[in-house]
Amino acid sequence: MNDWDKDSHRDFGCRTTFEREPLVVTVDDDFQREVLQKLGAMEAKIDMLVGNGQPGRVRLAEERIGALEKSDIRRSVYDRLVNAVITVVISAAIALHDHLGLK
Repeated sequence: MNDWDKDSHRDFGCRTTFEREPLVVTVDDDFQREVLQKLGAMEAKIDMLVGNGQPGRVRLAEERIGALEKSDIRRSVYDRLVNAVITVVISAAIALHDHLGLK
């Protein structure tokens, strides 16, 4: 970059990345207090869900769902067996209705 380019940037108010001024943001005390209160409430809710040294609600719910899935699988096996027995009885009755005296 020559001397003319440096001067032209200064004339137009352009700044390079090295000449930036720091950005200072002032935060209202009430806003900061409100944000901290909400953050504390959110932290308490997360601790309640996850569990703060104790089993949390999520873990308890997962255990209950696991137990329900096991009983559902067991029940579906029993339902299939009962349905198979009923189907065999009905099929036998249809096939043997002449021999059993059913019309």
